[in-house]
Amino acid sequence: MSLKNNVILVTGGTSGIGEACSRHFASLGARVAIASNQEDRGKDLEREMRAAGYDVTFFFTDVSDENSVQVLIRNIVDLHGRIDGVHCNAGVWARGKVTDFDEATWSKVMNVNVKSAFWTAKHVVPVMERQGKGVILITTSVAAHIGFPAHALYCASKAALEALVRCVATDHAGYVRAVAICPGTIDTPMLAASCEGWNKPIAELYADVARRIPVRRLGQPIDIARAAAFLISDEASYINGTSVVLDGGTMALPPW
Repeated sequence: MSLKNNVILVTGGTSGIGEACSRHFASLGARVAIASNQEDRGKDLEREMRAAGYDVTFFFTDVSDENSVQVLIRNIVDLHGRIDGVHCNAGVWARGKVTDFDEATWSKVMNVNVKSAFWTAKHVVPVMERQGKGVILITTSVAAHIGFPAHALYCASKAALEALVRCVATDHAGYVRAVAICPGTIDTPMLAASCEGWNKPIAELYADVARRIPVRRLGQPIDIARAAAFLISDEASYINGTSVVLDGGTMALPPW
C-alpha cells in the first residue's frame, strides 16, 4: 500500500492519533498538511519531519472557525494544487452528564468536534469535485455507540460525526468517498485527561482497562494510523458511508 504523492490534510495533527497519522502518512509517501492550534508543537514537528526527508507543512488553524478552515484549504491548494484526502481528527473532551454542562462547554466541544469537520467538508468537497475524486476520513469513537458514564456531550458529538459521514457519502456520491474511523480505548493525552480525579494511579487504571479488552491491551495511536492510511488509500475504494471500528473487541463484550 502506498500514499505516494497524495496530498493529505490531517486536522488535530500534532498530538495523539493525529500525530501518529501525520507521521505514518508521510512515511508512506504522502505530502502531509498538518493543521492544529498547537503552534509551537506544529512548527517543531514540521522541522523534525522535514529533516527526516518527509514532505510536511504545518498550518496554524482554528478548525472550529469557518474562515480559518477556508484559508487552510486555499493555502494547501495553492501549495500543492490539490487535496486527495482529509483526515478530520481534531477533538476535545469534557466530563459530565447532561445536567452538568453550560453553554460555554457545549460550544467548545461541539465547535471543535463537529463544526470543524463540517467546515472542513464544506470547503474541501468543491476541491475534490473539481479533481474528480477525494476521500474524507473522520475520527469518531465507540462513544458514538456506547453510553459512557459522564460522557454525554462527547458521546453526542461523536454520534453527530457518524451521521455526517453518511450524508457526505450520499450527497457527493461519485466524487467524494467518506468514511469514519471509530477508535476504542487508545493511549493518548485525551485518555490520560479523562483519568484525572480517580483515586488510582493512571498506570493501574490503564492496566485494569487493558485486562477488560479482549485483545488484552490498550490501543496505540499507530493502530489507528495504519487503518486510517488504508481507508484513505485507493485499496479501500469500496468502503464508503460507514464506520470502521478499532476497539480491540470492546463492543463485542456482554454487559456482565
